[in-house]
Order: sequence, then C-alpha cells, then structure tokens
Amino acid sequence: MPNQSIFVSDIHLCESRPSITHAFINFLDKIASEYNAIYILGDLFEYWIGDDSKKHTDIINAIKRLTNRHTKVFLMHGNRDFLIGHAFEKKTGATLLKDPTLVEIFDKRVLLSHGDSLCTDDLEYQTYKKEVRKISWQNDFLKKSLNERLLIADQLRKESELKKKNKSNEIMDVNIDAINQLIIQFNYPDLLIHGHTHKPDRHPMDINGYKIERIVLGDWYEQGSYLTFNANGIKTNQI
Repeated sequence: MPNQSIFVSDIHLCESRPSITHAFINFLDKIASEYNAIYILGDLFEYWIGDDSKKHTDIINAIKRLTNRHTKVFLMHGNRDFLIGHAFEKKTGATLLKDPTLVEIFDKRVLLSHGDSLCTDDLEYQTYKKEVRKISWQNDFLKKSLNERLLIADQLRKESELKKKNKSNEIMDVNIDAINQLIIQFNYPDLLIHGHTHKPDRHPMDINGYKIERIVLGDWYEQGSYLTFNANGIKTNQI
C-alpha cells in the first residue's frame, strides 16, 4: 500500500439520514481501506451522548474493520461529538487527536483542526463551548440516564439551529486573525486543514512571507466529500 492519507470532516451521522450512514460505511470499506491513514476532523456524529450509547454500532464495526486492515484511523472531536472517549477508541482501534494537532505527510508540515475554535467572532458559541468542555459538566452529563442525555442533546441541537438563524455568516465563519495566530503559534506549517464551517475551499495565504495553504473540508449533509494526499499531491474528491 503506497503512503497516502485521506481527510474528512462533518459527516454528522444520525438515524434520520440513513443514506449518509450507508454512504459513509461504503466509503470506509471501499475507499478509505486503500489508504494508510484516515483523519476524521470532527463531527463524525450529529451528536454523541457517551461511549455507553448503543447507537451507531454499524459505524463502530466499520471503523474496526478498517483498523483491522491496518489503515490507521485518527479522530478529532468536533462541536457535536466531543464526548467520544477512550472506550470508543478501544472498540474501533481509532486514535483520538488533540485539537489542533501537527503531523508530517510527504515532508509537509500539516496542521489539523476541527475549526470551531477559529470562529472567535461567535462569542455566544465560544462561551457555550468553554462550559461543555469542562470535566465537571461532562461528568454530570454522563451520570444521567441514556434517555435523559438524548433529550438534552436534542434540545441543545434545536437551540443551536435556532440561534444560527439570528447570526450572520461572517460571525459563524473563521476569524482571519485567529488563523494567523494559530499559524504563527505552530511556526508556519505548510498546510492548515480544518472543517466545521461547511464551506469547502482552498485558500492560499502569505503570512510574514511564508506561503501557506488553508484547506476547508466539506460536509456530508447532501453528498460526501473527502481530501486525498499522496505523492501526486492534494486532491478534493466527491463520493
């Protein structure tokens, strides 16, 4: 197997969209299995209420099949599935990554992030994120029954969608100053790859004389998209 990697983000798997679940399992079995590594950069699930959940066993099994075939699976928390934990890692063979994480691929320094932390103009969301990422909040949430957690997750999703309607696209998009600060913090990597905004594109950047490319991954709400990185370069693909 040649040395090559594949990147996806914002799959948002949920029971209400079985066609996307089917498409993603097919993608793992037939496309991702041809690669050395797959990086899932957040929001694999529409929501995740804890590793003791009985849902999405078909996805867990598909990821396990992939890791059994010696494709490394790296998973980053998104804003919807930040409760994925070590039990999920054990069941699937996947490895959780911190956000952000710097990796090296084909002699390129590649900085990976989900992308929500870069949306610094959305002060309301950043306050919410700070609260739910507290260990105390998560411990309290995980002590509740599965049914209680489902109800809370559903309510949080409804509130989030309602709040989005009152926010401009500019507020919910990444902040360029935040991106520049992150690039400088990691000593000018060659690439920054992230998701979250659902605005797939490739942005050439020049920061203090360093040439950097920011690549935004697409979501899977309508169709699947993924990024490949091999000896021939980087390519955006559609399912």
